[in-house]
Amino acid sequence: MYDLAGLEAALTGTSFAGKLHFARVTGSTNSDALAAARNAAPHGSVYFADEQLTGRGRGHHGWISSAGEGLYASVLLRPQFSAARLPFLPLAAGLAAAAAIRAVSGLAVDLRWPNDLLLGPRKAGGILVESQTASAQHEIARAGSVAFAVVGIGINVHQRVFPPGLASPPTSLDQESGKRISRQALLVALLQSLEREALALANAEAANEIPARAEQASTWARGRSVQVHGPQSCTGVTAGLDENGFLRVETADGLITVRTGGLRERPASSP
Repeated sequence: MYDLAGLEAALTGTSFAGKLHFARVTGSTNSDALAAARNAAPHGSVYFADEQLTGRGRGHHGWISSAGEGLYASVLLRPQFSAARLPFLPLAAGLAAAAAIRAVSGLAVDLRWPNDLLLGPRKAGGILVESQTASAQHEIARAGSVAFAVVGIGINVHQRVFPPGLASPPTSLDQESGKRISRQALLVALLQSLEREALALANAEAANEIPARAEQASTWARGRSVQVHGPQSCTGVTAGLDENGFLRVETADGLITVRTGGLRERPASSP
């Protein structure tokens, strides 16, 4: 269980201090944060839980959120930039999560565009960004001003057993590190890293470096033979991130820019 007083003390001086909201059990921390955002909750509000009953990932996929096993947290941001910069937010959150995991466990995280946290070939976490502009709510907005954005992050920490049939082979920090990782320390490191990335996003010059930083942190962004699932379904070889943070894929029909979708490694036997 989390030590809430200890969390508050560790986060003194950050934008999250005094804005921590913990639930032993909730449906979804992202749903909690979205509801709070629409009721004028302030920037930096954090919603986290010991267990989620209806945790979700990108594309309406469920997220297994057993009690006491993982880190399930959503952060409400009211960013001071246009919605054109919103595609950078999942990348920045991935960089923040990777830095936090490395700091508390020593493990190196591979980022799989747009939102997966991998330890080697296995998935240990994911990111779900949901935002609302002045006119409409959707996962990634392209124009207008940003009313708020919710960054949801789920990380497998103590899990040893997983249900069969998951789309990506799963793992946890404990399994990969061979030691018990503190969820408390991980949450503190995550929020501290996320605050640094939020400051970078607010600065135009620093924000423009985020796609290159995310590409450097990923073995999937360039030279990987992949299948893209979603509305822009295709197969090809990844060719890096563009200046907007979208993935370029070299296909048999030419270079395409993937704006939304999920990646899986292309089987070696595929033509």
